[in-house]
Amino acid sequence: MTSSEDILKKIKEKDVRFVRLQFVDIQGIVKNVAIPVSQIEKAMGQGISFDGSSVEGFVRIEESDMVLKPDLNTFQLLPWGHNSGSIARMICDVQQPGGESFQGDPRYVLRRAIEDAATMGFEMNTGPELEFFLFEKKEGRATTIPHDNAGYFDFGPVDLAENIRREIVIALEGMGFEIEASHHEVASGQHEIDFKYGDALTTADNVLTFKYVTRTIANNMGLHATFMPKPLFGENGSGMHVNISLFKDGKNAFYDQYNEHGINGISGISDTLKYFIGGVLKHINAITAVTNPTVNSYKRLVPGYEAPVYISWSGANRSSLIRIPAARGSSTRVELRSPDPSCNPYLAFAAILTAGLDGIRNQIDPGEPVSDNIYEMDAEERKDRNIRSLPGTLRDALNELEQDEIIINALGSHVLNDFLRLGRAEWDAYRVQVHDWEIQRYINIM
Repeated sequence: MTSSEDILKKIKEKDVRFVRLQFVDIQGIVKNVAIPVSQIEKAMGQGISFDGSSVEGFVRIEESDMVLKPDLNTFQLLPWGHNSGSIARMICDVQQPGGESFQGDPRYVLRRAIEDAATMGFEMNTGPELEFFLFEKKEGRATTIPHDNAGYFDFGPVDLAENIRREIVIALEGMGFEIEASHHEVASGQHEIDFKYGDALTTADNVLTFKYVTRTIANNMGLHATFMPKPLFGENGSGMHVNISLFKDGKNAFYDQYNEHGINGISGISDTLKYFIGGVLKHINAITAVTNPTVNSYKRLVPGYEAPVYISWSGANRSSLIRIPAARGSSTRVELRSPDPSCNPYLAFAAILTAGLDGIRNQIDPGEPVSDNIYEMDAEERKDRNIRSLPGTLRDALNELEQDEIIINALGSHVLNDFLRLGRAEWDAYRVQVHDWEIQRYINIM
């Protein structure tokens, strides 16, 4: 644990002049207030006040006074500075003026889910895999022209982003990340950098930092990095597969070394893992509104392009929505493949965890795993095997969320109401637009 004394010492050693106090709104957009180091002791003590009415989904103007309270464990030097000194950042919890947690703070929503898990003796670890695109800029504005034409696992000179990924990795490692892999993805201009799993709150913080650092370094190199789920028609979209494990008393609760014959033919897994999957699958339609929160998310969640749209689970089968990678022991985990990097990671992890705990509490059976390639099945075969599909639009997902009491309770009424309001406003704005596809298809024939 980091103390205020540790931070003051680092500030002096590294000649820090400004500290950025960061937080996120309901949509997962990073916000920040920069303070000079002369105010850091006040920030760590009583917090820094700000106007919450100007942040989407927070509070009304008549109750606008809010407080940013830095989490001391998130203090990090930013990998870029200024001639006049270094800059640091701290991620904050949002509080009411009296010191109570703010119900609309996404970080608080995840903290509450983590506390619920703790009552059952569980701690959730997550390891997200974020994909992103690097696009060229023209006259300072982002285009959809890929930075290169390389493919999966290609390398230089075809992969033009080797140096860029290396700079991102170096910057992240300087901020405490343990990077596991970096490579070119399937689509032109598409990339992935994987970092080590951690507890859910730390990992959610890391997702935001990862996106922030990646976009900043790309911009400094004259490119635009985007975590948009589906920026190019006809190309693979960008996902954020989430690897999940539960630990209890220091041991992986998803692993059962004595279960040689396995569960549903899958060896080495516990009933806890099976029921966790059962809970997630039961609530997955509502979860999808949280893990895939934009209109564009559903351009990725379509059959083909390796998109996981069929509600099922399996061992190593990558056509299933949830799979269990081969590693066992402390590495036993489930991989939920539908989330995308446009989501708010705090809300996404809270929804997934709450659904999984519901499965454990109520011993929800996920049904039989699917070992066959679901992508090759026709509609009739999927129907015979009771393999349903995820919601096909943001509107459908939001309607599912509104009817799921477990996920509603996970988010809390404040977040839920604003999440639904913002999501439906986005759907309505999209629905009434006239798109280029319509013009090209209809203008000359009607």
